[in-house]
Amino acid sequence: MSPANKSGKSGKPAPGAAAKAAESPPPHYLGHRQRLREKLLAEPKALADYELLELLLGQVLPRRDTKPLAKELVTRFGSLRGVIQAAPEELQSVSGFGEALCGHWALLREVFARISEAPVRERQVFSGPEVVAEAARARIGHLKVEEFWVALVDNKNRLMAWERVGRGTVDQTTVYPREVLALALKHSASGLILAHNHPGGDPKPSQADLDLTRRINRSAQELGLRVLDHLVVTEGAHFSFQDAGFL
Repeated sequence: MSPANKSGKSGKPAPGAAAKAAESPPPHYLGHRQRLREKLLAEPKALADYELLELLLGQVLPRRDTKPLAKELVTRFGSLRGVIQAAPEELQSVSGFGEALCGHWALLREVFARISEAPVRERQVFSGPEVVAEAARARIGHLKVEEFWVALVDNKNRLMAWERVGRGTVDQTTVYPREVLALALKHSASGLILAHNHPGGDPKPSQADLDLTRRINRSAQELGLRVLDHLVVTEGAHFSFQDAGFL
């Protein structure tokens, strides 16, 4: 005989309660989410941006209808890319976007950045600014503060390393030529590609950018190193010093 609980009841569900629970229909969004998954497998391009977001959000919020949040995010940030690259504090300002989702978003951004950096990691031959520009846009193009990175190449122009050498404020980064050149010497590099972001959205170089590039180039030549390019990137564009004739 089952022990009674404090109220004197046996603790067993009332007759018919289990049956009623079994008869309750599942939440409507579960069927909708399953249809989205099937659509994703059959014809992924047919999914709207907010529908892709629904599925992403559902990975962290499996017991919640994520369609309203997905639509709110696209409205707030303008596009799927805007949502993925939004800053954590901006995302958390949207009702329903908590710390768990912020962690998931950080994971997504890092995966995308590493995919874009694959040519560097695979030591592909540097044949133009596009390879490094794509890696720089993915890694730092969306940031709200400036960061300065350097890609290093060997004497066959194979990419060897991709490292940050400075992090600053919304409109400047303090970088010293000696730090950049010390990194090149550490890796026994033959050449380097400079890259930094402009959080304001305009990739046009400033006078400070021009002066820094000249100083680094002059010092590099004294050490027998080649400065192949300096790239200024934003989320969707870049400026090449080499293409502009500044190097």
